[in-house]
Amino acid sequence: MSRIGKKPVQIPAGVEVTVNGNTCVVKGPKGTLQQDFHENITVTVEENEVIVDRANDERESRAQHGLTRALIQNMVTGVSEGFTKSLELAGVGYRVQLKGTSLDFSLGYSHPVVVEAPEGITFEVPDNTHINVKGINKQQVGQIRCRIQAFADQQGHDKAEADQQQFGNAGNGPGQGSCRQIYANRSAHAL
Repeated sequence: MSRIGKKPVQIPAGVEVTVNGNTCVVKGPKGTLQQDFHENITVTVEENEVIVDRANDERESRAQHGLTRALIQNMVTGVSEGFTKSLELAGVGYRVQLKGTSLDFSLGYSHPVVVEAPEGITFEVPDNTHINVKGINKQQVGQIRCRIQAFADQQGHDKAEADQQQFGNAGNGPGQGSCRQIYANRSAHAL
């Protein structure tokens, strides 16, 4: 049995989890999230826990078991606490400003680069080189962070460093960099 999948998800106070067929809906103080799951996976709510179980031991069912439990845990954490990812711009003349709900970057181009905040995402700019991306959907927060980092990487200065505020860096900490930075460093050392 999956080590991750067999752990129950604790439901904190103020969060409501409902299961309708193959859909799980999580409501909390920060919003509502919904996720469909595989038909071989059974999700039940017992008191203040969500229990994820699988129908058989086939490879697909085993893979979906842990995945479904992790997605439900992320939804519960998102609607209760939210997720934050931070970026630091490092480059000569790199600056960012918050204008309404969008970010206005100066990255050395002849024009400013504007990033609009999609629904469910908010930006914070504590100073002109730091950005906090906040939201309840972990995947969406990470996707927007990567999109912002790609603007700085396109310029050829692989200096945009990110540090995730919750749950560690997952292997992309300072010094390890993204794939683009690793390949850029390899080509520089080969010369």
